[in-house]
Amino acid sequence: QVQLVESGGGLVQPGGSLRLSCAASGMIFRFYTMGWYRQGPGKQRELVAAITTGGSTNYAESVQGRFTISRDNAKNTVYLQMNSLKPEDTAVYYCAANIAGSWIHWGQGTQVTVSS
Repeated sequence: QVQLVESGGGLVQPGGSLRLSCAASGMIFRFYTMGWYRQGPGKQRELVAAITTGGSTNYAESVQGRFTISRDNAKNTVYLQMNSLKPEDTAVYYCAANIAGSWIHWGQGTQVTVSS
């Protein structure tokens, strides 16, 4: 079955950086648009960044210029490089896979906490 396994979360000070990884299995990775969602305390889940099969990217306005999404189809892995982290970036971050316009596969999430 399809599995998306996130890693790389943790505790970081404001202004710091983290790199999240999501390893996919059980699917033809290169056929999917991949994305990162997050859900902060008391907030709705939101799309943070996405990357298409062709490598086009888009970002939420709140992370534009600070976060970078990338993918390695040879490794079936998508990454999220997060720089200049702020306390409001604190959330559980989820990897997701989209095909035909629907986000159909989800990871279990990884916690990112930005605090001094």
